[in-house]
Amino acid sequence: MTARALMFQGTGSDVGKSLIVAGLCRLLANRGVAVRPFKPQNMSNNAAVTGDGGEIGRAQALQARAARVPPSVHMNPVLLKPQSEIGAQIVVQGRVFGNARAKEYQSRKAALMPHVLDSFSRLRREAEIVLVEGAGSASEVNLRANDIANMGFARAAEVPVVLIGDIDRGGVIASLCGTAAVVEADDAALIRAFLVNKMRGDPALFATGMTFIAERTGWAAVGLVPHFRDAHRLPAEDIFGLDAGTAASARKAGAKIRIAVPVLPSISNFDDLDPLRLEPSVDLVLLKNGEPLPADTDLVILPGSKTTIRDLAALRAAGWDADILAHVRRGGRVLGLCGGYQMLGRAVADPDGVEGPPGTAPGLGLLDVITTLAGDKSLVAVTGRTVADGVPLAGYEMHMGRTEGAGTTRPLVRLDDAEGGRDDGAVSPDGRVAGCYVHGFFSNDRQRAAWLSRLGVPPAVGGLVYEAMVDETLDALAAHLEQHVDVDTMLAIAR
Repeated sequence: MTARALMFQGTGSDVGKSLIVAGLCRLLANRGVAVRPFKPQNMSNNAAVTGDGGEIGRAQALQARAARVPPSVHMNPVLLKPQSEIGAQIVVQGRVFGNARAKEYQSRKAALMPHVLDSFSRLRREAEIVLVEGAGSASEVNLRANDIANMGFARAAEVPVVLIGDIDRGGVIASLCGTAAVVEADDAALIRAFLVNKMRGDPALFATGMTFIAERTGWAAVGLVPHFRDAHRLPAEDIFGLDAGTAASARKAGAKIRIAVPVLPSISNFDDLDPLRLEPSVDLVLLKNGEPLPADTDLVILPGSKTTIRDLAALRAAGWDADILAHVRRGGRVLGLCGGYQMLGRAVADPDGVEGPPGTAPGLGLLDVITTLAGDKSLVAVTGRTVADGVPLAGYEMHMGRTEGAGTTRPLVRLDDAEGGRDDGAVSPDGRVAGCYVHGFFSNDRQRAAWLSRLGVPPAVGGLVYEAMVDETLDALAAHLEQHVDVDTMLAIAR
C-alpha cells in the first residue's frame, strides 16, 4: 500500500499548521482512515521520546496521538534543536547527527533530503494518507535552495499543497496572494487550495475576501476556520505561546498556590508545565528576563535546558539565582527537571564541549551533586514511583551526562527497569529542594495531586484528568474542522 499525501504549508510561522494537522489526523482517524503525520524538518527544543528509541518534535508526537498511533522517528526525520542564536543540534531520524551554525546548515540540507524521503516512504507504506506539515513560511525564497521543509520537499515527493493563512494577525489576503506572486512557477503549481485560520467574529464579513483570493490565485477555498478557543489545552510548541501569567499579573482567580518558572534562553521540554498550567488551583508564572521572583511564590520549577551551562549564566545575569536562594531561605520549595536538576547541584562540567565551549560552571549549590556532560544521550520512556510516598509516575528521559554525589543517596524517584529498578534524582536534607531527570510526570493525575498536596492544596473532587482532557480536546478540534473545512475536497486533492 502506498498512501496518498497532502502537505500543509503556511504564509508564516504560528499560523496554525500544527494544530490543523493534529485536528485533521483525529478527524480522519475517527472516520476509520489510517492516517500518519509527517514533518520533514522541525525546529524546537520541545521534543518527545518515541517507542523506537529516538526523539521528534512534540507537535508530531501530539499529531501521532491524534492519529491514534504511536509516535515514530520517521514522523519528523530532521529536528533542529537550537543551542544558540545562530546554531543548533541536528537530529536525524531520532538520533544526534551533529551541530551546525545556521549558515552552515543551509549547505548541509541537500545531504539530509535522502533521509527525509526515506522516512516519508516508510510512512506511506503503512497508511492510507499522510498529512505533511511545512515549517515557517512557504514564501522564504531566500532559503529555497536545497529546501527540505517546504516547497523543496513538495517538489521532490510530488505532494500537492494547501496553503494556510492567519487572519488574526492581519494582512491575510496579501500574505496568501503574495505567496503566489513570489514563489517559483513550478512551486506555485503545487499549491492547489488555501485555508484561512483563526477567524474571530462573523465569517460572513470575510466571504468576499475568500472569493478574491480564490480568483486571484486560482486555488480552491477549502475553509475559513474560526479561532479554536481550546487550543491552549494542547501542548504548545513555543514557550511564549503558553497561556500563563507573568510576574506582574494578578494571581489567577481561584488559584491557591503560585508556581514560578524562569524562562531561560534554551528552555526545553516545557510541556512538563502544561498540566500545572491547566490546574484551577495553580497560578503558573512564566518569568521573563528582568522580572523578579514574586514574593508569594510557593514553588520554583527549573525546567529542562538544551544548554545547561549557557542557561545557568543567563539565570545569574537575570538575578534569579539570588531570588531562588532567598526563596529557599524563606522556606520555599524548588524542583529541577533534567537541565534544571543539573543547575541545582554544586557544578556542571562539560569537559568535551558537548553543549558549547568546554568548561565548568558553578551550580546553585542547593543539592549536593555534580553533573558531567558526557556519553550518549538517554532517550527512554520510564515508569516508577516517588520514593517519599510511593506514588506512581510515568514519563521519559532525554538527557546527556551523569549526575553524582552524596545527594543522590536521597533519590527523588525509583524507576522500574529489567534489573529490578534504579534510583534517579536527589532531595535536599530538609526535603524542600529536589530534582530528577524524568520529564512528564505531572501528566499523571495522582503524581500531580501529590505535589499540590505538599504545597497545601487538598485533592479536588472531579479535578483535572489531564490525559483524558487532551483526547477530549483533540476530538473537539476534529469536530471544529469537520464543520468549517471542506475535507472531502482536500482528500480529492491529495495524491
